Amino acid sequence: MENLDYLSLGIGLAAGIVLWAVKSFFTVRHYKKELKDYKSHLERQMKLTQEGSKKLEGDLEKLKKENENLRVTVKTLGQKPGRNELRLLNIYDSALRKMMLKAPGFAQGWELSMQEAEKEYEENEKGLKTVIKKVFGPSITHKNDVTDTATDQS
Repeated sequence: MENLDYLSLGIGLAAGIVLWAVKSFFTVRHYKKELKDYKSHLERQMKLTQEGSKKLEGDLEKLKKENENLRVTVKTLGQKPGRNELRLLNIYDSALRKMMLKAPGFAQGWELSMQEAEKEYEENEKGLKTVIKKVFGPSITHKNDVTDTATDQS
């Protein structure tokens, strides 16, 4: 009887070990599958992140080049003939508007000067002054300007 007890104990112990081994095998197999799934998921995420990063870097480089091209274009357009004069004209216009607001007496003198300048410009466009300068020399036109100014003010 004693042998039977040891035998049943040995068989029970062996069955317990076999059951534990089978359960451990299936548990390890489950965890290996889960680990494999996590690895594949991580690889997919890394690929997506890498592709997104590459695309963003490409876009950044493209925008940097475009920004540089636009900066060069603006610089080039600013150096075209007449641009400096337009810039200076806008600055003068802004300064004159500010001066008119700050100094009320300035406006009358400015308007007279503007009318004189417009008149001179129109005469230059017609060619009257250039003909007079060619025939009589610059000293006569300067004297005429002085006398015209004196008669306009009286």
